[in-house]
Amino acid sequence: MHLPVVVGVDGSEPSLRAVDRAADEATLRAVPLRIVHAYRWDRYEGAALAREIGLPSASVTPDDILVAAGRRARRHHPDLAVTLEAVAEEPEYVLLREARHASAVIVGTRGRGEVADLLLGSVSLSVATAATCPVFVIRGDDGNRAAEGRHGRVVVGVSDAPTAAVRFACEEARRRGAALDAIRAWRCPTRETADHPLLTGTPERLHEERAAEELEAALADAPADVRLRRHTVEGPARRVLLTASQEADLLVVGRHRPGQYGHRLGRIAHTLLHHSACPVAVVPDTP
Repeated sequence: MHLPVVVGVDGSEPSLRAVDRAADEATLRAVPLRIVHAYRWDRYEGAALAREIGLPSASVTPDDILVAAGRRARRHHPDLAVTLEAVAEEPEYVLLREARHASAVIVGTRGRGEVADLLLGSVSLSVATAATCPVFVIRGDDGNRAAEGRHGRVVVGVSDAPTAAVRFACEEARRRGAALDAIRAWRCPTRETADHPLLTGTPERLHEERAAEELEAALADAPADVRLRRHTVEGPARRVLLTASQEADLLVVGRHRPGQYGHRLGRIAHTLLHHSACPVAVVPDTP
C-alpha cells in the first residue's frame, strides 16, 4: 500500500512552504500527496494569509486555500497525484487522525511576519508530539528543498541503541542520495577528575570512547550502501545538533514511546523544533 504524504495548510506562507516540501517528499517516495485544511486552524495559529492567495482575509474560503495549495504542489511536480480536503474540525485532531494512514505528515511553523515565523505553532508542536508516523516540521528558508538538497547531508542524533530514528535517517539519506552524519554528543561531568579511583585514563577520553562505542552499537544495522559518517562531539546534544543543522538538508530526531504521562517530546527535540536551521523530522520510536 502506498500511504500518502499529508500536509496541513492554513493559507499562511509558512504552510505553503510546507506544501512545497510535502510535494518533494511525496515525489521522492512515489506516493500521492494529500492536502488538508482544517477550518478552525487560524484560531490556533493566527496566521496571516499568504500573498499568493490574492484575496482579502474576510472573503477567503476553505476552497480558496486548498486551490492555492494545490497550485503550489504542482508547480514543481505537475504529474503528482494530489487530493484536497477541507474539514470543519480542530486542526491537530484532523492531522493526528490523518497520520494513522500516512507515510509522513508535513507541517510548517506559524507565521505573522519574520519574527513569529521563527516560532513553532501549537498545532505543529501537538502533531510532532503525538503523531503515529514521522512528522516533518519545515524550518529554514524556502530554498531548502528535499529534491534539491543544497548540502547533500542528512543529520541524525544518535542514542546508544538502534532506533526507529536511525533507520528512518538511513532511508532518507539513501532516498536523497545524500551522506548521513550520525552524531553522538557526549559530556564529561565536572565532578570527575583524573585521580578518581575507578578511572585509569583521563575522564574526557573515557567518555569519548564510550560515546564512540554507543554510536557503533546504534549503527549496527545501518545499510552498507548508505554513505555514513560517524561523529562523537563533546557538548550538550541540543547545541551540537543545532550547530549541525546549519549545514544540513534534514535533521532527524527520535521521540520516546508514550509513558505513564502519555506522549512526550524530550528537551532536545523540543529545542530543535523551535530553533533548527533546517527541516526537522520527528520519528516516533517503535516497540
